[in-house]
Amino acid sequence: QAQLVESGGRSVQAGESLRLSCTGSGLTLGNYDMGWFRQAPGNERWFVAHITSRGKNVYYADSVKGRFTISRDAKNTVFLQMNNLKPEDTAVYYCAARKAPRPPTVYEFDYRGQGTQVIVSS
Repeated sequence: QAQLVESGGRSVQAGESLRLSCTGSGLTLGNYDMGWFRQAPGNERWFVAHITSRGKNVYYADSVKGRFTISRDAKNTVFLQMNNLKPEDTAVYYCAARKAPRPPTVYEFDYRGQGTQVIVSS
């Protein structure tokens, strides 16, 4: 069964960095546009970052621009490097994959992972 698995989330202090990973199992991520979204308790799901299937184009939410970097490697993994973390970055982070092109912020995906928790303390 095809699935996405996120990892790398944990508790950190404000100003620290984390790198989240999203690995595909049973699917080749290179064939998919990939997105990272996050959802804090009681809040809606928010777009964080997006990378096209060949890695040519990336997009970021204004709130993370300049601090987060999305990338992908040739080994079926997509990363989200998060620097200078802030308490407001606290959320469950999800990666998602889709083949059909959509605007980056649109949440329409073929696959989504279970999420990884990031907690940023001040």
